[in-house]
Amino acid sequence: METRLDLPYAEAVTRVREALAAEGFGVLTEIDVRATMDAKLGVELEDYVILGACNPSLAYRALEVDRSVGLLLPCTVTVRAEGGTSLVEMLDPRAMVTMTGTPELSPIAEEARARLERVRDALAGATATGAPAGPGGGRP
Repeated sequence: METRLDLPYAEAVTRVREALAAEGFGVLTEIDVRATMDAKLGVELEDYVILGACNPSLAYRALEVDRSVGLLLPCTVTVRAEGGTSLVEMLDPRAMVTMTGTPELSPIAEEARARLERVRDALAGATATGAPAGPGGGRP
């Protein structure tokens, strides 16, 4: 799931955090990919952050079904600069059902996906340079 925002990177990251919060997600982890690659490898990348977003009630429900699903938590959201725009990508939570082979996780994954779709759509409606890509608004 993705959307391109007609915003500079720093503002896009702020908007993503706000949109996630509006859907009950907090950011538990943040990896500054640009800074890490520079520090560890001496290479320069565009501004790029990986956010680990968690909705505690959904995470708890998923863990109650299958404790090993913790390997797939939290939800991954990336923001990266591309020219004068920013690209926001979100991993489809349905991947946890496929990867665990646990169909009982499906309702939780669908709810998480619906929330992330609302995040994407709120961002797209307010600041995107175009409509979300692909059927259902982006790559699954």
